[in-house]
Amino acid sequence: MLLCITRLIYLINILFDMKTVDLFAGCGGLSLGFQNAGFDIVAAFDNWIPAIEVYQANFKHSIFNQDLSKKESYEVIASFNPEMIIAGPPCQDFSSAGKRNENLGRADLTYSFATIISFVQPKWFVMENVNRIKTSKTLPKIIKLFKQSKYGLTSIVLDASYCGVPQTRKRYFLIGERNGKDNSLEDFLNKNLSKKPMSVFDYLGNNLDIEHYYRHPRSYKRRAIFSIHEPSPTIRGVNRPVPKTYKKHKGDAADVNKNLRSLTTIERSYIQTFPKSFKFKGGKSNLEQMIGNAVPVKLAEYVASCLAEYMSDSQVCFHEQSTAIQLKLFEHI
Repeated sequence: MLLCITRLIYLINILFDMKTVDLFAGCGGLSLGFQNAGFDIVAAFDNWIPAIEVYQANFKHSIFNQDLSKKESYEVIASFNPEMIIAGPPCQDFSSAGKRNENLGRADLTYSFATIISFVQPKWFVMENVNRIKTSKTLPKIIKLFKQSKYGLTSIVLDASYCGVPQTRKRYFLIGERNGKDNSLEDFLNKNLSKKPMSVFDYLGNNLDIEHYYRHPRSYKRRAIFSIHEPSPTIRGVNRPVPKTYKKHKGDAADVNKNLRSLTTIERSYIQTFPKSFKFKGGKSNLEQMIGNAVPVKLAEYVASCLAEYMSDSQVCFHEQSTAIQLKLFEHI
């Protein structure tokens, strides 16, 4: 009981003082998840006005319109003295939904994130990206830069459906602890996963008032009709109605009928685990894109909670070791 209370005290102290900055923040999925887990988000940065306006409508701290590829932004970020920097750099150049061409420029923003970390040198950083970054030319470059800056690194691919999100969205996370050990967070990130994937029904019940829905496939070789009793496929930045010419795929969960529809924009935000209280504003195409690009709130919250648990255990362990050393010294007096 005493150990549990000690851990709780350390956890409260750690998170209350953990100044956190969110880069490439978008509409705020990563920010909200870390905030829900108790981290103190003090500022955010992005360079897309529609997403910035949505972020401003939902958070009390400031979000800055900055091009993070420019070195002048580094000093602005450093001025907040962040102990943690979290980020989801643009992933389209690595994504299977994009052109998979690292020469288009957006992959450079992932390297910009690494150079920002090297400049600011926070105690912690968390980077989220698509699974395909593992086979990119960019990842080895940024890992080299992080190691030169003395970060211990933990990397993992998480399926969001095992992290409290009703969606089979696989994402790569790279977590750095300055002067830490490699793979120190791996056990925490794995042990807290759920035993089974979360379905749409598990999360939303009958709130959608449908049993099946249409999700436009990238290729008609793939299924397009899904049941609420399974996890949703990955929410993307594109959302289209059922084509009049669509023919049932052998993998579809139901037949095509007049009641079949795609999810609405706001329903897609629920699948991304944004709460109903979250305020979205702006044009439909912009909203679809920012919702599709967002880190699911509950996925971010899962990673943040595992990180907080690791921090708490590390502090308690350090305290217990210090106490033991003091007792041994006292015995020799």
